[in-house]
Amino acid sequence: MQLALLPQELTPDAVLSVLQGRRGAANGITARDLVYVLSQRINAGDERKLRQIIEKLRRDGYPICAHPAFGYHFAADSTELERACSFLVGRAMTSLQQVCAMKRVAMPDLYGQLGLKAPDNDEESNHDA
Repeated sequence: MQLALLPQELTPDAVLSVLQGRRGAANGITARDLVYVLSQRINAGDERKLRQIIEKLRRDGYPICAHPAFGYHFAADSTELERACSFLVGRAMTSLQQVCAMKRVAMPDLYGQLGLKAPDNDEESNHDA
């Protein structure tokens, strides 16, 4: 007889416990499935809460990767961590492009205001995910 797992609350410790056992992109898990594994339920509110927890864990320094093609997982190596960081930078650049358009400020000017080095055109176009 197999024992069913008891539902848990979505907490940083619970999320970390599951993700530490999922190293590498091949072991990734979608937000929906991760919520279900922990809480035995699926709803949009829990998925939002999970994303907030993931953000907090990342700010605490945990190498939690995520990508639509792989799901959430711990980085297995520096290449995976770099891919995840590049994906996040690409999302941030997309947001900055929207800010520039809304404020009618050129991206190079905004980069300068933020003290950032402007990316090469090729690098910028690789982050349209």
